[in-house]
Amino acid sequence: MSEDSIDDGTDSLDAVLELHEVLAATAERPVERTASRWIGEAEAIAADLVDAPDNPELIHDRAEHIVSLLENVNETEDQAAAEHVETAKALATRLTAEEPSE
Repeated sequence: MSEDSIDDGTDSLDAVLELHEVLAATAERPVERTASRWIGEAEAIAADLVDAPDNPELIHDRAEHIVSLLENVNETEDQAAAEHVETAKALATRLTAEEPSE
């Protein structure tokens, strides 16, 4: 992973790890069925990123996909899960703000 920092000083690896942890924690909550599908797919992509090689373009593209998936989550029916989703969206959005270096 890149040692470049995102806006708040967290490096990309830390942000990817936190993103995965937040989405995994959401999966343990009693979430509405449709929302659970979107969150589950986002979590799978985040899990892949944890083990991904140091590739800023890959991180950027997959983070964009995660943001897109989480935008489909309208109602989780669980406040803690909703907070996790918002945190995950913010982390993924920050990862997309990083310019992939070529």
